[in-house]
This record gives sequence, C-alpha cells and structure tokens, in this order.
Amino acid sequence: MSIRIGFVGCGGIANSHMSNLNQMEDAELVGFTDVVAEKAQAAAEKYGGQAYESHQAMYEDADLDAVYICVPPFAHEDQEILAAQAGLAIFVEKPVALSMDKAREIQAAISTSGVISCVGYQQRYLPTVQKAKQRFAAADIAMVMGYWLGGFPGVHWWRVMAESGGQMVEQTTHIVDLARYFAGEIDTVYSSFALRCLGDVEDIDVPDVGVVALKFNSAAVGMICNSCCAGVASKVGIHLILQDVSVEIGPSLIIKDRQGSREETFTSPNLPTIDGEFVKAVGSNDQTRILSDYADAVKSLAVSLAANKSAATGQPVRPSEL
Repeated sequence: MSIRIGFVGCGGIANSHMSNLNQMEDAELVGFTDVVAEKAQAAAEKYGGQAYESHQAMYEDADLDAVYICVPPFAHEDQEILAAQAGLAIFVEKPVALSMDKAREIQAAISTSGVISCVGYQQRYLPTVQKAKQRFAAADIAMVMGYWLGGFPGVHWWRVMAESGGQMVEQTTHIVDLARYFAGEIDTVYSSFALRCLGDVEDIDVPDVGVVALKFNSAAVGMICNSCCAGVASKVGIHLILQDVSVEIGPSLIIKDRQGSREETFTSPNLPTIDGEFVKAVGSNDQTRILSDYADAVKSLAVSLAANKSAATGQPVRPSEL
C-alpha cells in the first residue's frame, strides 16, 4: 500500500523531495499547497494529485498519511501542529524554526500525538557519514572542525536575519548537526561574525563570514567556519581528530593514521536515502529508521541560535540555557 503524501511548500527543496519520492513504488504524491498558488498547481500537474488553497484544507480533504513541510524558516506557524493533531507523519525541512519557543511548541505537539517525525538533515544518511559513524562510534573524539564555505543563495528572505536566521541557522546547521552526531551535545559556543564582502547587496543584514568555537559536554573542542561570499571556492564537510587518527568527511571519506592516508568513495545506487527511510518508517510505524527526529533537530537549532546570540553579545552562550 502506498504512503499518501502532501506538501506544504512547493519550492526548490520541496521539488527535490518530490522527484525522489516520485521514483518510489510505495509513495504517492496526492496534495500540494504553497503561498504562491502557481507552484502548487505546477506540482499537481507534474506529479498528479490536487493543489489546495491552504494546508488546513489539504489536511482535511486529501486523506494523507504524511506531510512534507518545506517552508522558509520564518514561515513555521501551525503547519506541523495541525498535522500532528491530524495524526500525520511529519517531515520538516531544516531549520525547524527561528525561535526556541516555536520549536518547543511544535515538539510538544509531535510528542503528544506520537506521530513519526523526520527533519531534513540528509547529510546523516550519506554513505561517508554512515561509514565513519560505524568505524568511530566508540572512539574518543578530541576535536571537531566543520566548514560550510560557499556562495550566496538567491532567494530574498535568505539575506534577512529576521527571516532566515543567517547562514549559521539556515545552512551551516547541517555542520552543527554532524558535529553533534559524532561528538555529542555541545555545552558552550563562542562566536564572531562579520559582514565583510557583500555589504552592497540590497537589504542584506546577515553576516557573510563567521567562526564558532565549541566546547562539548565530553570536553572535546571544536570550531565551525562558514561563509556565503566564497563563491565557487566552496567546501562543505567535517573533520574529526582522534588520537593518531584524522577523519575528513565530505564527498569522500579520507582517513589518515600511522598506516598512511586512504580515500574511500561510495557509489552504490541502493544506499539508503532520507526520503526512502522516511517512507519506510511511516509504512512500518518505526521511528528508529529516522536518524534525526524533530526533538533531536531542536538541539541543533539551539546551538545555531546560541551562536547568533554569542556573536551579538560577544559572550559565550550555553545552548541548554536558551
């Protein structure tokens, strides 16, 4: 039996998920809604199903099993809460909110309903990440270095702090999430951000470079760097330092130890994907298939928001105190 799926938000990332789901025999795209009605209609024409004027109307009419909520950070209102109350499994794109109050409100609704939840931290599902996790799960990680160095996204809301939360919240959250995934929870962050290169961009008030120092509960230390002015000089990944071992995780897995350096790549077409695992989790009612549920993603949000607060105040901030 196919899992009947609706979409709240039909922009770029939503269309990526739609394309993946459309190739699965056990997934059926049946409903679409977007604040730009033409986007929802275009998705319905391409994938079948129906375009709706609102998420409320879709939840009531489309006989859904699950919903993907792919809206900009500032646009999280009642979409997840109503879906949870309707008993729908929920896939939410990161970041899950722009404030801890909103994130906790949604988390409470999901917890009360007991529905399957998944957040779009797809890098956890990469074969390089999973292979490193298997090999070093029990290792004592001493240091984590992460980086998201790239270009400037074109959507207008991304350049406005009140709408995107800035690069650390909206984009580099993937690296924050991986740091937590490998080294555990983060006790304290200390940040410095600046707008150095893109000051002439209309309406911009987000930093274009930033550095965040991390102290983990384990006493490991770390640093995450990001930039949205690097253009084609892009680099995205995470680097783990252990005793006598260096592990670089990106498009490939590079391990350096006393035996030398070796690089591994993984190209099998049958590797698990975040969309595939979500559909299987919904079909089997098995939350354990999900590598980042909503409650876990709220912890990554707290680190990113703490980084923003530290940069604004010049003081260290504990994510647990937000």
